[in-house]
Amino acid sequence: MDLTKIFKTPNPVIGVVHLLPLPTAPRWSGSLKAVLDRAEREATALASGGVDGIIVENFFDAPFTKDQVDPAVVSAMSLIIHRLKSMVTLPIGVNVLRNDARSGLAIATCTGAQFIRVNVLTGVMATDQGLIEGCAHDLLRYRRELESDVKIFADVLVKHARPLSSPNLTVAVQDTIERGLADAIILSGWSTGSPPSLEDLELAKSAAGETPVFVGSGADIDNVATLMKAADGVIVSSSLKRHGQREQPIDPSRVTRFVEAVQNRFTAENSLFQKESVEVSS
Repeated sequence: MDLTKIFKTPNPVIGVVHLLPLPTAPRWSGSLKAVLDRAEREATALASGGVDGIIVENFFDAPFTKDQVDPAVVSAMSLIIHRLKSMVTLPIGVNVLRNDARSGLAIATCTGAQFIRVNVLTGVMATDQGLIEGCAHDLLRYRRELESDVKIFADVLVKHARPLSSPNLTVAVQDTIERGLADAIILSGWSTGSPPSLEDLELAKSAAGETPVFVGSGADIDNVATLMKAADGVIVSSSLKRHGQREQPIDPSRVTRFVEAVQNRFTAENSLFQKESVEVSS
């Protein structure tokens, strides 16, 4: 997949809008307007800070169902994403937690969002929601039925979970791409805010071939340059919040500094490449 066709850059920074609790969630406040207002501020902060895309997820709906969410959640997320699409020109993605990829695809297709994140596309993972089975068979057929071109970004050995079989990263990546037909791969640490190791990213990138690999958690201004040595893009949330705390709103200045750190990493790489090319030619 050519990332420039969605993000206009081969190395996108995707910021996350964590929605406040939605209807039927245990902490739902009763005000959808409050959820909308916060989402608008978050999306605006991310866009003004220079991210290349946004992904919207029902992060504060925990505890999550392992599969299908309530129709009220689908309705609310559709309304919110439709509103954000009218406010920002960035590509938008959808993640319906914990693993309601079918609803995510429906929301994205109907609102004009460009991609979805799927926590468990293939395999079986033991999670705090119970056992979650891969949904590739159903999801890919549903995408064809909808005649949708929404891209599928799939986690491999997703965070907050453990595989039932031996966690062979290379095989898991290859299966997700070749048997699950993922358009892009996401690699995270073991939990929210925990980064994957550079070694795991290198393994994943080698196994993925031409399929893009994203850092899915734990990236911050201090480690992102290192992580991006072995990744094509990054999905970032917690480190962009005030004081780096996930419950806090997004801090636009943190967004700007993070985006600059990513851009500087590739600017330095290009300068080194140009210097080496000149030396070889001379």
